[in-house]
Amino acid sequence: MASDDIAQLADALAKTHVGDGELSYQGLGLKLDDAESVEELVREIEQYPGLRALRLEGNTVGVDAARAIAKALESKDLLQKCHWSDMFTGRLRSEIPTALRSLGSALMSAGARLTELDLSDNAFGPDGVKGIEQLLKSPSCHNLRELRLNNCGMGIGGGKILAEALIEGHRQSSEHGAPLKLRVFIAGRNRLENEGARALAKAFELMGSLEEVHMPQNGINYEGVTALAAAMRHNPELRVLNFNDNTFTKRGTLAMAQALRHLRNVQVINFGDCLVRSEGAIALAAVLGEGLPILKELNLSFGEITEAAALVVAQAVMDKPDMEKVDLNGNSLGEEGCDALREAMENMDKGGMLASLSDDEGEPDDEDDDEEDDDDDASDDGNEDAEDDGELVMENGITRDDSPAKPQSPAEITSFLSCPSAERLLQLGEMRTSLQQQVDASDPHHAAHVLLKIAALHSEEPETKTAVLETIDAVLKKLLSGSALQSFCFLSSLLVMMGLLKGEGRVKKVSLVPGQLLCLEHAIQQEYFTRHHASLLHTFMSKNGGALESCSSASERLSSTLEKKCHDQH
Repeated sequence: MASDDIAQLADALAKTHVGDGELSYQGLGLKLDDAESVEELVREIEQYPGLRALRLEGNTVGVDAARAIAKALESKDLLQKCHWSDMFTGRLRSEIPTALRSLGSALMSAGARLTELDLSDNAFGPDGVKGIEQLLKSPSCHNLRELRLNNCGMGIGGGKILAEALIEGHRQSSEHGAPLKLRVFIAGRNRLENEGARALAKAFELMGSLEEVHMPQNGINYEGVTALAAAMRHNPELRVLNFNDNTFTKRGTLAMAQALRHLRNVQVINFGDCLVRSEGAIALAAVLGEGLPILKELNLSFGEITEAAALVVAQAVMDKPDMEKVDLNGNSLGEEGCDALREAMENMDKGGMLASLSDDEGEPDDEDDDEEDDDDDASDDGNEDAEDDGELVMENGITRDDSPAKPQSPAEITSFLSCPSAERLLQLGEMRTSLQQQVDASDPHHAAHVLLKIAALHSEEPETKTAVLETIDAVLKKLLSGSALQSFCFLSSLLVMMGLLKGEGRVKKVSLVPGQLLCLEHAIQQEYFTRHHASLLHTFMSKNGGALESCSSASERLSSTLEKKCHDQH
């Protein structure tokens, strides 16, 4: 080793931080190629009594240097924290697994019990995960609380290996009476995709101890998101959820919303750049309204959310005492929508918590909507088989397996629904009560379709009017009596069919008749139709009322009744 290099190393080591059981070479930019290059570093490790934390990040370590460091670690049984991010810059990918195995073997030989392991920013790929596989399974990681693997390029294969190692580690540690309880998991920018996400979800569900999960920018779409959401439900201490820059769409967002209903300790939600869209935002708003009592930050930026849905979210955070930040930047509000959102937040004395709206995408135009319909429809078609199998279906946040079996429909009910008419409705007599059994909160689209069919029969003829309104009451009372998430998802489907909300896929809008709006006007005045339900409808009608121009008189009556309901119960 050249004398200049030795002098440079000695100068760098002079800056080493020592104290509190920690030995740090963080950010020194050392190029450690061989055993000779780490002689001084090794000596310091060997001579440090009670070493509990070793920071090597921001240097570059070769295979031979790693072996020499590993040799020094074989006697460090008290070591708990390994901060080894950005440690292999400029090294061949083939070198990294060997270096990691050497270091891991040393920890296992020493009998160390790690609580923190950080290998972020090492770009070691699936083979790198193999390099730490045995370490993660071993007793040296049975007490692990924080695992940081951000920006490591693990890919699907690496994600699967990592998941299997965590599952095996949990199994072995459980046999010893102290199961692995990981609290912090960080693995952003790893191209895990759906398969990697599903594999890790199994490990997360098994452990049930997570408090922070950060998995941004992993190319995960609704299938992987749904699996992760199901796993999150089993981690009641979750405080931070960061899935930024994955692709939720409606299905994934509904799954996450359903999971959030079961989590009371969440403080930070980052679903920014996740294509949450308006229907998803409404579902999340429903959960905000009935749960998440200590939420501090909500990021729904860059999600193609429109003005009305953003306003619904704003209303939902109104009663959150700990709320500090709401980020709705980069959505599709338009200039007037941004002003309306700012005004709404200011009126609630929450203006300071609203993040900048400087990157708003503007209101979507009809051409963009048509193109999205085509894309979404094609995507949906490709997953019809999966839906029929009931694998991942999360309509209204409920799997079909969770839904009660629908009773066999009497022939008269089936006949009526296939070709509804006032005459047939009256002929049903007492059997009309069976119509409410034809709708279920787990299928809001079908429920909205049935409701609009019945409401279309409204007329001023007394007997028909009574029969229609009684049936509407029975159906709506059932659909709106569940959780806020269920009722908001049903109302979202209704809004889509009425043309007041842009939905995903090709949803056929109903050609509205005045009777349907008059039935809604009646329903809004009933006890089962809460202020929150009325507020949701009122927000969308006030922003998209032009969709009801064909029924202007009935629309005005509906709007007036909605406004009165919202005002009277404030």
